[in-house]
Amino acid sequence: MMSRVDKGPVATWWWTVDRWFLAAFLALMGLGIVLSFAASPAVAERIGLDSFHFATRQIVFMIPALVAMLSVSFLDARQVRRLALVMLAVSLVLMVAVLYIGVEVKGARRWVSLAGLSIQPSEFLKPAFVIICAWLFAEHRKQPDIPSNLFAMILLGVVLALLVAQPDLGQTMLVLGTWGAMFFMAGMSWFWIILLGGAGVAGAFGAYTFFPHVASRLDRFLSGEGDTFQVDMGLQAFLSGGWFGVGPGEGTAKKMIPDSHADFVFAVTAEEYGIIACMVIMLIFAFIVLRGLTVALREHDDFTRYAVAGLVMVFGFQSIINMGVNLQLMPAKGMTLPFISYGGSSLIAVAISMGMVLALTRRRPETLKTIGVRRMPTGIVPAE
Repeated sequence: MMSRVDKGPVATWWWTVDRWFLAAFLALMGLGIVLSFAASPAVAERIGLDSFHFATRQIVFMIPALVAMLSVSFLDARQVRRLALVMLAVSLVLMVAVLYIGVEVKGARRWVSLAGLSIQPSEFLKPAFVIICAWLFAEHRKQPDIPSNLFAMILLGVVLALLVAQPDLGQTMLVLGTWGAMFFMAGMSWFWIILLGGAGVAGAFGAYTFFPHVASRLDRFLSGEGDTFQVDMGLQAFLSGGWFGVGPGEGTAKKMIPDSHADFVFAVTAEEYGIIACMVIMLIFAFIVLRGLTVALREHDDFTRYAVAGLVMVFGFQSIINMGVNLQLMPAKGMTLPFISYGGSSLIAVAISMGMVLALTRRRPETLKTIGVRRMPTGIVPAE
């Protein structure tokens, strides 16, 4: 156990990090491994792989994800911005590369293969985009004569254009919704609220008109007709599981749902562990989002406030979309459940994102007097 008089970097980190956040993130990571063993064997066997192929890979991905989250949590605000800038530049380059050399799956190009690994650049783009936009909004508040908000709008346009070109309209709506919420926090005028609201409606209409797969999914959702097998099985899993589930390994929906280890792991959880288990997972997600927004509300630094709020909103919106699809409350959309669904890019990107939250919510100098440290321009160092 580390003493409060220990002034080393690890001890300083331990006494300044938000341990409620840390515990919630670790709980979701642990649940991700457990639920991978529940949901993935049937999928692996169906495509001729070893039963625990996906579960093993989930553990393998979890190790660098945990290292990344903890490593990023040691950074200060300036270092978080620098990391985000590098991530943004690399992600944008890879997003362009995806359009030309990306792996095509079901008519979409969202993954690029590097050194034998399949990477989804848009997953790493999201936290970097949030951090850079938070910095631009904060700079505009400090120096209104600098057109930082305009730069944020241009960056938004570039990101949305690349996402639509893939196409990945789910991520497009996620990014746009988060950006709009951050812009609202930054004090946007009613002119921009009306303009962006109108642009959102026009964009949704355009997606329905020009993207057949979007129209098909929305029509199936509204009418219940057509190929609704996967979402129907997901809802049936909730009904079959009841409050306490049929027991670990006893579920049948996972044997028929193609993406039971990824997009529909929440439905598998409901069938095998019950609705109460799902409610516990939902409460952990809700706790993270509400705590993040509460911390952001109390924060005096504009950049930290916008960044923390933006990061937890992306986290929360993505969780809501995944759960909503599983419960047939939203049209089908391939979006992972953070920390729980199978997927290396998603897992590591979410870990980096939450590492940024841990870094930005570490206690400030006025609360560090009890542990004998003070903040210098380069970070937190032992007091003399």
